[in-house]
Amino acid sequence: MSVVIVGGNECMVRQYKDLCEEYRLKAKIYPKMSGGFRNAGAPDLLVLFTNTMSHKMVNYALAEIKGDNTRIARSHTSSLSALKKILTEHVGG
Repeated sequence: MSVVIVGGNECMVRQYKDLCEEYRLKAKIYPKMSGGFRNAGAPDLLVLFTNTMSHKMVNYALAEIKGDNTRIARSHTSSLSALKKILTEHVGG
């Protein structure tokens, strides 16, 4: 199963990745929009940390996965505990 995380803090990227590995997920993390979302593919779960991203970035991320069978989770906070809660809800564990 794969997850794409958009937004969040750049300094937390390694911690997001480690948490996803605990859930046995392949994670791609895009804290910034620089260059778009290259190689995002068709993830099973898209996590949007809405507090740390612009409306343009939200719309772009949603347009990239439009038509795919991807579940979308939004969180206002970009903390590790918020990500853990999302992964528990959608993946189990």
